[in-house]
Amino acid sequence: MKNIAVKTGGCTDWNDCGTLNGKTVLLGVTGSIAAYKIASLASMLVKSHANVHVIMTKNATNFIHPITFESLTGNKCLVDTFDRNFEFQVEHVSIAKQADLALVAPASANVIGKMAHGIADDMLTTTLLACRAPVLVSPAMNTNMYENQIVQDNLKTLKSYGVRVIEPATGYLACGDTGAGKMPDPEVLFSHIEAEIACEKDFAGKRLLVSAGATQEALDPVRYLTNHSTGKMGYAIAKAAMLRGAQVTLVSGQTNLMPPLFVETVPVVSAQDMFEAVSRRFTETDILIMAAAVADYRPREFAEQKIKKKEGEPSLALARTVDILGTLAPGKRPEQFVCGFSMETEQLIENSAAKLKKKNLDLIVANNLRTKGAGFGTDTNVVTLIDGAGVRELPVMSKLAVAHRVLDEIISHIS
Repeated sequence: MKNIAVKTGGCTDWNDCGTLNGKTVLLGVTGSIAAYKIASLASMLVKSHANVHVIMTKNATNFIHPITFESLTGNKCLVDTFDRNFEFQVEHVSIAKQADLALVAPASANVIGKMAHGIADDMLTTTLLACRAPVLVSPAMNTNMYENQIVQDNLKTLKSYGVRVIEPATGYLACGDTGAGKMPDPEVLFSHIEAEIACEKDFAGKRLLVSAGATQEALDPVRYLTNHSTGKMGYAIAKAAMLRGAQVTLVSGQTNLMPPLFVETVPVVSAQDMFEAVSRRFTETDILIMAAAVADYRPREFAEQKIKKKEGEPSLALARTVDILGTLAPGKRPEQFVCGFSMETEQLIENSAAKLKKKNLDLIVANNLRTKGAGFGTDTNVVTLIDGAGVRELPVMSKLAVAHRVLDEIISHIS
């Protein structure tokens, strides 16, 4: 097969995509004990290359000082409605125009009520009223306050205006009560921001099914056969596709990873479990990406009791597991796209190209276990994309960047 030029995607450097490079995020902080957590969120956003502006209500300054946010973001933290910058632009209009997204967190019952009824009597509410970017609200308050029908009606009103409400967590609150009303952790808030504005939604409306992780084939109640896969590549694909607007289902073998938010995750154990989970969903899927390391063999017999040590050299009889791609891909509909993965230790192109043809795949992502920067458990990968048009070798990249490049390849085919 011939080598052809590497295609470029919608981002000039996918190693930066999935971050918030070039995005402006407005954080509105109100009077709640949870305000201190937003310092961590601001730091996370800055590390993701976002330009972060913070507006605080006067009550919020009782819980955390504006200088904290100024130190973290490099921008002036605003409180006074009549503050102006050096160009004499009215700050609330200037920041509202710059923002790609606004998040009010923690959002007190007071500010939620003001937002719902168009009251603009301070810097934060005035700016939000002038903001045309997506607005997210993360309520944080006592459980009884949160469940009060007035607050719930105000939240429904905000939703009717297009404001996205991040549901509060349930747990122990600062007031000593236990229940709903706890602001989610900064990592969760960051994920909501990332999902909203990190990437162009070029996969919107597409149903994507991806497998990840290692399968386990039981020998007895104690032992099993498996491999070294950590699931990082498949999880990166699931996250990248979600960020690009796809409806993603992740069928996951055993990993130590936290599933991406906003992705339906289906846990499985064995190759047969994975086959059943994938095959049940295949007909409803537009794109199938099999990134899991599925065991090729299983013990022929399962021992109901732990196998004890014996004299001599034992032998283990093996049987083939189901070939998931080999079973499903030949029957795919013309509009379905199926992508496989191939890990080799020799003859990478020849072996992978043969799998592409034999299994009726549209694309195969191949890598060599012996290549520096590739392999199991790493945060990087070195892959070669192979389809009917030829071979495209990619340089070492983060696994999230590889995921985006694979998705670029798929969208170029199906569009």
